[in-house]
Amino acid sequence: MARVEDARSAIMWISMRRLQLESPMNRDTLEQNQIPIYFVAVIVAALGGLLAPSSAQGLSALITPSIAILMYAMFLQIPFLNLREGLRNKPFMAALMVTNFILIPLLVWGLTRFLEGQPAILIGALLVLLTPCIDYVVVFTHIGRGDSRLILSATPILLLLQLALLPLYLSLMLSGNSGVEMQVGPFLEAFLALIVGPLILALLTEALVKRFTVVKVWADAWAWLPVPAMAAVLIAVVGSQIAHVVNQIERLAPVLPVYIAFAFLAPMIGALIAKMFKLPVGAARAVTFSTSTRNSLVVLPLALALPEELRGLAAAAVITQTLVELVFELIYVRTIPSFLCRDRSATTASLSR
Repeated sequence: MARVEDARSAIMWISMRRLQLESPMNRDTLEQNQIPIYFVAVIVAALGGLLAPSSAQGLSALITPSIAILMYAMFLQIPFLNLREGLRNKPFMAALMVTNFILIPLLVWGLTRFLEGQPAILIGALLVLLTPCIDYVVVFTHIGRGDSRLILSATPILLLLQLALLPLYLSLMLSGNSGVEMQVGPFLEAFLALIVGPLILALLTEALVKRFTVVKVWADAWAWLPVPAMAAVLIAVVGSQIAHVVNQIERLAPVLPVYIAFAFLAPMIGALIAKMFKLPVGAARAVTFSTSTRNSLVVLPLALALPEELRGLAAAAVITQTLVELVFELIYVRTIPSFLCRDRSATTASLSR
């Protein structure tokens, strides 16, 4: 009888294993293929937006809700109730804070000074370059062989600090630029809809997961959604805005050198500070990717909340940075582990053989 039960168990295990292996898609497969999925989404959206611009304009109504869904899905993956884990690694957190909230703002201020006569482009560039990424930076850090868990645990702190400091940075860097009038109302509405609302819902979900089975099932289902939600956001954003970017390319030309210079200098700053703080190689790469990757998708609705005479060009400036950054991320995943943050212990070991 025992042998029969053992045989049944073995058959069931083999059957389940075959189903797992034959399954065309699971969460690991989905996450491992994020970058190709995102690039396909961008290409499809760009082609659709250029070939049928009037139809694609309707996608703009989906930007805010799709980003809110993305943020809720992303927040559910962030251990907000375990902030101590991110704070415990003091050298890593110090390097992350110094780069993202002291040195990068100084770099952005220097790079954008010649844009002062073009307020719409200036505010678009400031919005996107002053805010460190809190979503797909985790993906690129993982692909670039950095400590993605470390950057994930620091995400809540990055989010809260950038929200607190962005108004201060904008007021300082836009002072004296009479062409820009900041209105608090639209920014506050976008902040509540895109950040506060999804954040509160995610915190409530996380607090109830261990108490109610149905909430756990709900959270497990949402764990599948960050990648599809990101792809949906890219389609909505790029599809609805790409025609405007192309039509405004001559006016956007002055900001391209800013974005390219930032893409070259930001990872160097991150790698240098990581070296100064004597971070291990995984943490050093995480700091470097965080320094280089910006929060374009989340700040786009803030650009769209600007006064009418500014919003179109400011939003186009934000989208332009996204397109430039995606190209450079492909370079970063190779160069950061190979050149800027090399694993010298592994190199020494291979040479000694």
